[in-house]
Amino acid sequence: MFLAKALLSGGSGSGHGGSLARGLGGLLTGGGRGGNLGGLVGGLVNLISEAAAQYNPEPPPPPRNHFANVEAYESEEIRQFRRLFVQLAGDDMEVCATELRDILNKVVSRHQDLKTDGFSLDTCRSMVAVMDNDTNGKLGFEEFKYLWNNIKKWQCVYKQYDTDQSGTVGRAQLPDALKAAGFHLNEQLRQVVVRRYADEDGSMDFNNFISCLVRLDSMFRTFKALDRDGDGQIKITIEDWLQLTMYS
Repeated sequence: MFLAKALLSGGSGSGHGGSLARGLGGLLTGGGRGGNLGGLVGGLVNLISEAAAQYNPEPPPPPRNHFANVEAYESEEIRQFRRLFVQLAGDDMEVCATELRDILNKVVSRHQDLKTDGFSLDTCRSMVAVMDNDTNGKLGFEEFKYLWNNIKKWQCVYKQYDTDQSGTVGRAQLPDALKAAGFHLNEQLRQVVVRRYADEDGSMDFNNFISCLVRLDSMFRTFKALDRDGDGQIKITIEDWLQLTMYS
């Protein structure tokens, strides 16, 4: 909740439709003491501040409105995507982690050129958590649209840097792939990413690539939202830090 509120306070915007409706249309028709911890947090913050300053993400989704509040300026494509969302989300008009997993795994199963073991429920819970502004464990329409837009964009990056057509992004291509996705990381941060998300040979399959970028996007957004004076430093309470890290 702390994370999502920080993201949403950092800006507003409805986003762009892109190929949302076509993509989902194809899916549907196809079947204690804080001293030591404070030092650790400070080190982490210093590590990401420079990278966060260079990240220019898309505008975050606006605060959640009732699903029926269709804006007059919406394009026909967004309206179509909204109708498709109804079919995906069900009666509650929200997507839970299980539904998100099913949607993503149906999508990737249609792309034989993407090496993946599929998105796990835990991965999808993490994706939901970083965008969930009321901590109900589900994504509303705008939140889902924002996530879907990013996934489609990052899928194109993934394919571009799968230079040997192995279905993965290799260790040598990974730094450029991260830059193309908007993340300029120093060597220390890249090593952290590789240890957390890559295979033993340093390559990264599709579900881990997307999981990594979703986490980077959310953490950089949060840092920028909290760094109100733009000096590359933030101050955070232990309670907020725990909420930020435990529900993400």
